Amino acid sequence: MSSSVQRKRIRKDPAARRAEIVDAAAAVALAEGLECVTLRRIAEELDVRPGLISHYFPSVEDLVAEAFGSAATGELDAMLPAGGPEDTPTRRMARFLARTSGDAYDTLSRLWINARHLSRYRTTLRDRVAEQEGAWRGRLEALVQDGVTAGEFRTEDPLVTAIHILVVLDGLGAHANTPTPDRPPAASRMAVTLAERELGLPTGALDPVSG
Repeated sequence: MSSSVQRKRIRKDPAARRAEIVDAAAAVALAEGLECVTLRRIAEELDVRPGLISHYFPSVEDLVAEAFGSAATGELDAMLPAGGPEDTPTRRMARFLARTSGDAYDTLSRLWINARHLSRYRTTLRDRVAEQEGAWRGRLEALVQDGVTAGEFRTEDPLVTAIHILVVLDGLGAHANTPTPDRPPAASRMAVTLAERELGLPTGALDPVSG
């Protein structure tokens, strides 16, 4: 008689199972890179058979794109959430810019570098990168427009201003794989300086705020 004890499998709701797979894939992508997202690897992470993963994602390319999209959306929601009733556009912008530095932001910058490189060869991922870039532009443009409407910001084109800020942040993020201990303070503050100028704010208006 076999002494092995078979584990009782728990059948999950399809939506919950799919979300679990995507979460696991996003975690692997952030920690190790999108190249490490494979059906077998995610199956190992969840202790299931690869066939279960392929049931939800017949193509690994779809899983890779979904992993990136999930991580990028989580980043956007964490860095540019909807403001509370007491929040001003200036405080929201200052808080956003304060979040664009540190280890967590560097990890996400590496993921974006990784995704943009791979998207040259992977159509599904390229479409998802374009979708996420559009989401970032739209969210930041809306914040700039809120500031213009409130009389706090001055700019003729909120979309162009949002793009300028994002381009500078992308440029700084490109160094996420390279230590920059000798970066001058003025370079580290480049995105803040540009945003203050683009939005017609005095120097120091977008310095970090608490809360």
